[in-house]
Formats: sequence, structure tokens, C-alpha cells
Amino acid sequence: MSRLPAPMGLLIDRDQPLRFSFDGRDYQGLAGDSIASALLANGRWLLSRSFKYHRPRGPLTLAGQDANTLVQLPDEPNVLADAHAISAGLSVTGQNFNGSLDSDRDACLGAFSKFMPVGFYYRSFYKPRGMWKVWEPLIRKKAGLGVLNLDFKPQYYDKAYLFVDVAIVGAGPAGLSAALTAANAGAKVLLIEQQPVLGGSLTYARFDVEGRRAEHLRRELVAAVEGHANIQVLKEATCNAWFTEHYLPVIQGKRMYKVRARRCIVSAGSFDQPVVFRNNDLPGVMLASAAQRLMKLYAVKPGRRAVVLTGNDDGYLAALDLAEQGVQVAALVDMRPQPADGALQIAVERQGIPCHLGSTVYEALHEKGLRHVSGVDIRRITAQGQVASQGQLLACDLLCMSAGYMPVYQLLCQAGGKLTYDDPRAEFAISGLPDGLDIAGSVNGRHHLDNVLQDGARAAAEAVAALGLDAGIGALSFRGEARVNFDWPIFPHPKGKDFVDFDEDLQVRDIVNATRHGYRDVQLVKRFSTVGMGPSQGRHSALPTARLVAQATGRSIGETGVTTARPPFEAEKLAHVAGRAFDPYRQTPMHSRHLAAGAKLMPAGIWQRPAYYGKPEDRERCMQEEARHVREKVGLIDVSTLGGLDLRGPDAAELLERMYTLPFRKQPVARTRYALMTNEHGVVIDDGVCGRLAENHFYVTATTSGVDRIYQQMLKWNAQWRLQVDITNVTAALAAVNLAGPLSRRVLEKVCRDVDLSAGGFPYLALRTGTVAGIPARLMRVGFVGELGYEIHVPARHGGALWDALMDAGAEFGIRPFGVETQRLLRLEKGHLIISQDTDGMTHPGEIDMDWAIGRKKPFFVGKRSIEILERQPLKRKLVGFTLPKGSPQPLEGHLVLKGPDISGNVTSCEYSATLGRIIGLAYAGADQAEPGSLIPIRVEGGAVVQATVVQLPFYDPDNLRQEL
Repeated sequence: MSRLPAPMGLLIDRDQPLRFSFDGRDYQGLAGDSIASALLANGRWLLSRSFKYHRPRGPLTLAGQDANTLVQLPDEPNVLADAHAISAGLSVTGQNFNGSLDSDRDACLGAFSKFMPVGFYYRSFYKPRGMWKVWEPLIRKKAGLGVLNLDFKPQYYDKAYLFVDVAIVGAGPAGLSAALTAANAGAKVLLIEQQPVLGGSLTYARFDVEGRRAEHLRRELVAAVEGHANIQVLKEATCNAWFTEHYLPVIQGKRMYKVRARRCIVSAGSFDQPVVFRNNDLPGVMLASAAQRLMKLYAVKPGRRAVVLTGNDDGYLAALDLAEQGVQVAALVDMRPQPADGALQIAVERQGIPCHLGSTVYEALHEKGLRHVSGVDIRRITAQGQVASQGQLLACDLLCMSAGYMPVYQLLCQAGGKLTYDDPRAEFAISGLPDGLDIAGSVNGRHHLDNVLQDGARAAAEAVAALGLDAGIGALSFRGEARVNFDWPIFPHPKGKDFVDFDEDLQVRDIVNATRHGYRDVQLVKRFSTVGMGPSQGRHSALPTARLVAQATGRSIGETGVTTARPPFEAEKLAHVAGRAFDPYRQTPMHSRHLAAGAKLMPAGIWQRPAYYGKPEDRERCMQEEARHVREKVGLIDVSTLGGLDLRGPDAAELLERMYTLPFRKQPVARTRYALMTNEHGVVIDDGVCGRLAENHFYVTATTSGVDRIYQQMLKWNAQWRLQVDITNVTAALAAVNLAGPLSRRVLEKVCRDVDLSAGGFPYLALRTGTVAGIPARLMRVGFVGELGYEIHVPARHGGALWDALMDAGAEFGIRPFGVETQRLLRLEKGHLIISQDTDGMTHPGEIDMDWAIGRKKPFFVGKRSIEILERQPLKRKLVGFTLPKGSPQPLEGHLVLKGPDISGNVTSCEYSATLGRIIGLAYAGADQAEPGSLIPIRVEGGAVVQATVVQLPFYDPDNLRQEL
């Protein structure tokens, strides 16, 4: 394994050799090598097989931008070999072959390509009737590019949150210039770079004949950026999407950063574009920028004898790089009549490199089995996409190509940007970006290095000016830009294999034929042909596809456009989405009291709440003791996390009338009413208690986890209805407790003397205002736990004092606190539901016996029409109560309810009740299993099945005598 001498090899450490294997054969690479660069250094060019025809493929971009390098790792398929670093002992194999990677028996499929035209699968596999069943197993056997390791052990992934003034995506020359300009103005800057080093094109491209400027400038800019206190740099990080108000998910390793920026600059550069000709996919055919990356980043000589095919001046600079590193350049083929900068042609010819102007490569020749490029057929261009009948054959083992550039438009189009085609320049430009989002560098059509640097400074100056800062730079002037895109780098061959999309093996005729089938819109061409659907997501196929569709349909390229860009920008693992999140939590005003009492805390939405009081190993005993205490004496629970919404105004009752299922217009003052809410689909989304404090003043409680959503729903609907009502979320402004148990009235009487607490003076479901221990309070008679109880709401700053006063007053009655787990057991005994635990995204009132909570005479409420439609249909499932004898295997939440071999439902709640002496629970079951006395099979842990008995709810105190005390 030989390497080019320094300064080539920016990423590698020559002192750290690493052994790894590929397809069972051992190789040696260097620390910093990618799998692809290490294999190329060892002369291994065939890395993968193409998706459809199983053609040999080697690297195209050397930047992780194409599917030509997909390989298999032990625990992960479809890994990009040119983006994954080697490590000691790494085992890599090829994928998508039949037999071996070198001798793939399925390579014969290429000979049958004319029998597999674009979209043939849509028209072939369903006739005659029943044939799909024959084809399906064959297709499934061939489908899929890699192998999943079902024994894979999940790894740790997490999330972090960053808040910055300016986020800059891309650390090339424009990004570095923008970062320094913004940071020098005093802005807090985040610089996001996908590669392991900063510099972008400065790390591999050549910008002058001498070849000195790029490295000198890179060192200068990188040193300034990395030494700046106002700049945070994320390397090997990908900004995977843009969302409203500059919310950016950035993936780095096993962490997803959720970035919120005040301003955002995208300086992500542009994608080098291939030329379309016969056999343009052979190993050894690569983008000119890929050959430069291979040399300058990994010190690998890409070939012995090269041909450079170009449509811009950058091809000349690449030829100089190749010659400088000992590669014999047999020819430079320029599709243009002449270069923009004549000095470059002179410099190239001084190196003994012949230049073929106004010409193209019409076909790449190959070794046996298509294993590698062996030569080219050079033809003069006679018209758009047409060449002379005779040409010149040249031997080579490397073909470098560059047709021009396509801006990295994906994030920008996600933000609402528009691509417009500039015909004189033959390239797409981006416009229509939202406020606060700017672009700089080649993504903005600036390609000359001086212009790129100034454009970065311009974008940063405008960003910081919007933040009230001064970048201190004067007026900027830009040099004239040479055209970098050849307008028609597509040369169809009568024998085909002129690939437009390397991922999907799509040729020129495939795109054209799609339009002939009537799919004239580029979006439909994509769906019919699958162009742009592969791992590259159109990075190299979008521009030639737009050109071909435009030509075939008689429209301009601007009218044709490209397909819609959607997030994510590149493949995103589910582990990143599911990774551990930073969960900010809130504490109630009584939090310190709970800790002092030995509470075991649990999350409840964004809150920390006591689950029970005692040691974790004593959970069951603690819960049962707390529950028994509430049933026999008195208990106190902190319910400050309950959502609280305050509604005031002449239309407050009307809003509630429309939002909730029950009527509220005639609700008496000083009374509460159960409040059930459904969405437009008739699905139950929340419940609570609504109390009327005055004619135009209501106080409504909502579930802990749902209050923010309900608040938003009220605001959303009232934005349409324009009712005269003020809606305020007062959850954080109030603290609340529930004093429950047969002795609760006697406790409350000791600290509340301005409210008649007698059964007649303060009946069930009544609402009163008064003072408790001198604290202004709202008191509601409620019965969630099934006992005499009072919900007491006070200003949050008095929550601790209220707790202390009630605990002191209840000491002689043996009062003790109880937690959420105990409360859930008590409410389960009463058969009360918890929204989102005992309901799901499909639950409608009829399934949970909430028909009584529907205001039938109301002309409208949200979800009314859907509920009426659902009620006319037969029930498919129902929430039922069930019991099991003490000592039976206890079902857990989520365990399945069965009906023969089928699943008919699932358990939503289940606990052992010491009060009742048996296991009780709630579960969805088939409608024909819901009759009391029926047996429902439930599959529990270990696969055992228990037969539970369906019973009428509630389990405890069916006549509600306890809460009416």
C-alpha cells in the first residue's frame, strides 16, 4: 500500500496503521481513512453492485453523496464506505450480490434491460389475475440491499439543546468568512460542518494555477475560527432539516442537537455534477472533485493514466492536481469551445496534456466484466446531445468528470425557497427565502473564491444587523463570474447504459419513456420511474432529469423544476429520534414537603410528582396502606399539576358550549360539571371539571399532560369564532391539593371558617370561594378517588403554607399524604378513566360508556358530527372492567386481550385492590366480549393466558354513597 507524500493526506495519520477486512480479505489502512479510501489505496475499486442490474460500482463522489459505496457492517447495512472511518478489526462485506461481489451471478440482468423498461413492474405483475402471488416471493427475495442483525444490542443515543444568535450550515470558505464576521460583531455563532475538518472545498480543490492559495487560506481561516470565543464548532455534524423559526435538528455521532437560532446562514456549497454518457458508472469513473479528495485528503493516487472531462475551468485545475501527483493525464476533454480562462489551457498544455475542445466522452470502455474503466471514446459535439460518428479512442484507468454544479438546495426548499433556472448561466438559483434565512457562497451562485469569501461576510453582516449589531464592513464589490455549468452534458447512446440516476440504474431512455407514458410533471416522473428516490435523493440526478423532462415535454427547465425536497437531508437512524431527551421538569410549590416525607418521585408530563411515600422496594405495601388510609380516614395529595384554564368574558359560556360535549350555557354559578372534550374526528382528547365562578367567569381543569394542547385548541378555534372571551392558562399560577376521605370535612373545618362545609351547605359538585388557613382559595367538592373530597386551589406562592396547615389540622385524625400511584388505584376502583392511558388516538365516547356526557340537544360542539356518524356504526371494541382472583398472574398495561387467535384489545390499567381483595383492571375488548360475566383471555408475561371476568363498573361503591357524605 503506497501513499502520496505530504502535504497530501490531510485526514490520515501515517503513524497509525489499522488492519480491517473486506469480503473476508485482510487490508491495511491508516487512521483517518474511510473504508473506501483504504480500499482504493490497496487497489480495490469494486465496492458494490448496483440496485437493479447488479453492475460493478466504485466511488463517485468520495463524500458520502452517492449510493455507489454502500457496504455491510456486522450490525448495520447500507453504510456509505466513503463516509465511514475504518477502525482496528473492522469487518466489512459487500451487499446486493448473488454469489460473490466480484462474480455476481445477477449481473446478467443487465443483458435483459430492454425487457425491464421503466415502470414495467406497475404493468407486469398483476396479470393474469392471481400472478402477484407468484411474483411476490421472488421479488421479496431480491429486494433489500443489506442484512439486519436481529441480535443487535441497542446503543445509547441522546439529545442536546443549543440556542445561538447565528447558525451557519457549512464551513467552507463562505461559512468560515461568515462565522468570523458575525462573531467579530459580538454574535454567538454555531458553525456546523459535515466533514471531519473545516474548510470545505479549501481542503481538496485548487483555486489557482500555482495551487498554493487554498491551503494557505484554509489554515488562516480555520485558526481564526477555532480560536474565537464566540464560535462553537460542530464537526462531522449534519443539519438534517430546517423548520419554522430556524429550528435545526443537527446530528453528530450518537447525539441529535436541537438548535434554535435567531438567524441562519446556509453556506453548504454545491454538488459536483456528472456527465451522462454510456458506461458513466464504471469503477474508475468519478467526479473530478472525488479524485481531488482522494489525493488531498487521503494521499491516494487515483490512477496511473487519466482523462479529464469537464464543462468548466475547474476541470483544468483538477488536471493540474493529477499531473502534479504523478498521474499521467492522457487528455483534457472540454465540452465547451474554449475555457473561460485561457491561462489555464496554457498551463495544462505546458504539462504535456492535450486539450480536446468542443468534445465529450461518448462512451467509457471497460475491462472484462465491467470491473474497471479501460479507455474512452472521445467525440466532437455536433449539436445539443449529439456527437460525430467517428471519434478517438484513448486508454486510461481513470476518468474524472465535472459537468457543473447544483446548489445544495434541500434545506432551503424545505424552508420555502424556490429554485429558478438561469438559462444564460445554465444553473439553478434560489430565491424566496423566509426572513432570517440567508445563503452564501456557491449555493448562492458565487463560485470565484474572492466572491465566495465576500458573500459569506455579506450574509453575516446582514444577519447581525438584524440583531442590532454592526459587523463593521464597508460596501462589498463582486468580481464577474465565469459560467461553471455546461448547458447540456447529456449524450445518449443507442446501446443505452447512459445513467442519469446511479442509485436506481435509470438511463436516459427511462426518463424520456416516463414522459411518453403521460407523466409530464417531474413529480410524476419521479414516482413512476423512482428517479431521485435512492440514497442520493437526487443530488446528481435532479438536474439532468429536469433537463430531459423539459426537452421531452417542450417546456423550459425553469418551468419543469425539480422534485420536492423534504426532510431529512440524509438518512436518519430511528435511534436519533428515540434517543434520550433532555427533559426539563417542573416542581410543585410543595416539592420540598414531599422530599421531607420520603416520597418516591415520578414524571407526570413535565412535572415531578410523588408516586407514593416510602422505599421503592415497598411500592405495593405503601400504595395499599395509603389507599386504605384514604378509604378509612383522610389523605392529602398534591394536585398542583392539574391544568387550569381561566375563561372570562360575555362569550365564555358559549366557548365552553362549543369546545366540550356537555352543555354549559345554563350551568349555575357556584357549581361544577364534568367536561369531556373531543376533536373534529370525535376522538376523546381530554377531560376535567368546569366550575362557574360568576356569570361570565369559568375555571376549567384539564389533564396534566394535556393542558397546553387544550389551551392551544381553545385559542385556535376562537381565532375562527372571534368570541368575546379571554382565555388564560393559569396552571403555574395556582397550587392545588385534594383532601379526601371520610374525615376530610372535619380536617377542613379546622382551617376554613368562612364557608359552610355541611353536606347541605356544600354538596357534591358544588364550588365555593373562601379562605383556608387565611389563604384565598377556590374549593370544589369532587370525587375522583370515590370518597368525600375537596379540591382546594390557592395562589402558587401559598402552596407550601396550605400543605402545612392541612397536615397540622389533620394530625389528630391521622392524616397522611398519598401519591399518584395510590390515586390511580383509588380512581380505578371507582372505574374512572385517565385520558391517554385508558384512551388512545381512536377512542370515541361510545367505546368508553361516555354517551351520558354528550349534549344531544346542542346544535354544535367540536366533534359532534363525527360522533353521530360513529354512533350509527356498530361498535368494534369497548372499554370494560375486569377482575381476577387474588394470586392470579397480574396483567400489565399493554397486555393483549385475545379472541381466538386474534387480538381484540389491550389492557389499559390494572392493579391489585386490597380494598376489594382481587385484581381489577380496565381493558379494550371486542364488542361481543363486553357483557358483564363474559370471560376475556389476556396474555400476560411469559405468554401465559388468564381468563378475566368482565364486570359492571364501578368496582367500588356503585351507588356513590361515599362521595355524597
